[in-house]
Amino acid sequence: MNFGQLFTSFEGRISRKEWWIGFILLYVLQFIVYFAATALGIIGVDAGTGQMTPAGAAAVLVIIIIFLWPALALHAKRWHDRGKSGWWTLIALVPVIGGLWLLIELGFLKGDEATNKYGPNPVAG
Repeated sequence: MNFGQLFTSFEGRISRKEWWIGFILLYVLQFIVYFAATALGIIGVDAGTGQMTPAGAAAVLVIIIIFLWPALALHAKRWHDRGKSGWWTLIALVPVIGGLWLLIELGFLKGDEATNKYGPNPVAG
């Protein structure tokens, strides 16, 4: 598994196993970054109001943006394995059901058995 290609390219297909490994790795790494930023005081809460400080909110936004590309690349390749466009990732924006739909489709359902327009079956190769 080429992690550079896994997290940067929107081309090709990946298996459920590769998706789960990438998904877990990406979100564990993101948690570590949030934890470190909080421990270093970069992300903080105003003691008077109980709200996140403007600098903390900006830091969270930067972290989200940094991790957005790898997550989108990972999801797009898994959608490709299911024979669908990577744009299906937008289903996650539908309240309540969207995230569940994405998780079921990408994490639990098999990909196309044969070669599809996105490439050969990653499991067969």
